[in-house]
Amino acid sequence: MDWERMLLGAAAALPRTLIVGVLAYAALVVLLRISGKRTLSKFSAFDFVVTVALGSTLATILVSSDVALAQGVTALVVLIGLQLAISWLSVRSERVRGIVKGEPVLLLHRGELLDGALRRERIAHEEVRAAVRGQGIATLTDVEAAVLETDGSITIVRRTDGGPPSALADVHGYPREPGPPGKPL
Repeated sequence: MDWERMLLGAAAALPRTLIVGVLAYAALVVLLRISGKRTLSKFSAFDFVVTVALGSTLATILVSSDVALAQGVTALVVLIGLQLAISWLSVRSERVRGIVKGEPVLLLHRGELLDGALRRERIAHEEVRAAVRGQGIATLTDVEAAVLETDGSITIVRRTDGGPPSALADVHGYPREPGPPGKPL
């Protein structure tokens, strides 16, 4: 068994990885700065896929001698360009936004856990309770709504004595008209 080759690889591979790695990393940082903060945000599953694809592409550029630096940077430009195009379209088109982002979903309404929504979204009661506790709230009845956001996080909205919470207007399942607790549309 050739331990030196197995541990160190070909002699030319190390300098190539060092040089191409630094250049590819620099290119990725420049491209991300040009494309803006939205490229690496955690707004949707699409954004997550783009982030993973960027990491995978960078890794391929670093370790595969079959991929030239120019080819790898082109792949990064394509991924970031597609992400920018989809983001641009989703801001301007409800249809594209619905496909790419999804919609927030009501999990708890006025202290009542919504079992149907929890099952559909594969969320356990304990996860919602943990999110409520994380906001320093001791009882579910003090919660107007628990919402599964499009990025997978759970947002807790406290009950208030004011009118209906306008921040919940786009949440799937939140009643448009006041109704009895636990009976969202």
